[in-house]
Amino acid sequence: MQSIHITGGNMLFKNKNVLVAGGTGLVGRFLVKLLIEQGANVRIASMDDPSRAHPQAEFKKTDLTNYDNCLAVCKDMNYVFNLLCAKGSPDTVRKYPATLMRPMILFNTHLFDAALQSKVGGFLYTSSVGVYYPASVYHENDTERTPPPPNDFAGRAKLFGEWYATALRIEHNWDVSIVRPANVYGPYDNFDSINAMVVPSLIKRALTEDPMTVWGDGSSVRDFIHAEDVARGMLCVSEKKPNQPVNLGSGVGVSIRELVETIASNIQPAPKVVWDTSKPSGDAQRILSTSRAQELGFRPTISLKQGIGETIRWYEANRNATDNRYDIFKQIKP
Repeated sequence: MQSIHITGGNMLFKNKNVLVAGGTGLVGRFLVKLLIEQGANVRIASMDDPSRAHPQAEFKKTDLTNYDNCLAVCKDMNYVFNLLCAKGSPDTVRKYPATLMRPMILFNTHLFDAALQSKVGGFLYTSSVGVYYPASVYHENDTERTPPPPNDFAGRAKLFGEWYATALRIEHNWDVSIVRPANVYGPYDNFDSINAMVVPSLIKRALTEDPMTVWGDGSSVRDFIHAEDVARGMLCVSEKKPNQPVNLGSGVGVSIRELVETIASNIQPAPKVVWDTSKPSGDAQRILSTSRAQELGFRPTISLKQGIGETIRWYEANRNATDNRYDIFKQIKP
């Protein structure tokens, strides 16, 4: 297999052929941009509308649950970034766990196998904070000591991908890296009212509802990281090639109340916030340990205040462009 070598500075992928599966998504947009700035020849594979692709990248609209399609996009590639993920709101995932798991298991397994068969030199697999059993702080080795996450089928599918990645590394001595991003937010996110995650959901409601009602009392704490920081973390991990998973988060807890206040402060006039304490707040705290990422030289640079402001401005300017993304749950008839 062809190895990827540093060519000076942060130019790891200069003149290399790089596949970004999911390169039109939240993190993928930033990763593709950074790779092109390095001088990489980037190919994007995605089911999204072509308008979401970087104009300097080769775009392939293709279904990677099909193995032959995976082989086609891996042809002549030196490195593969797998950012593919089926996402939905907690309520949607609870109702349709099989609809979520099936494509994830297929495109993860097929893309691994196709890249290996195509003699791709290296591979980065994007896992999730969802692989962890509930705890206050998540350390990478926790998954070796605890059961799989209860009733989190997306997390279980991601964890299966991690196990397979590790098996391939052992059996084939292959350069396979694993990252586990925290709660990622930023421009290009999914703002769909039904399937949006917490940050885009709250942004959309803050812009359209006054007063806006938020479940719980706002005391639960989460770890948020901007998509551009995640992309930079991926490049760092692909360079350092650790043989263990790496958390990509801020390592700093932010309460939902603080998040809502940050969002509201970026909107004029700010909406009134009503807390519905009859509804659940979720787990008290979920924060990623970031010591392993820091040892590799990675630290986030975008503050929550800066990132939320940027995301709100992007959404205000692109409300009509947020639906040109593929959503597996839209295929389900009510």
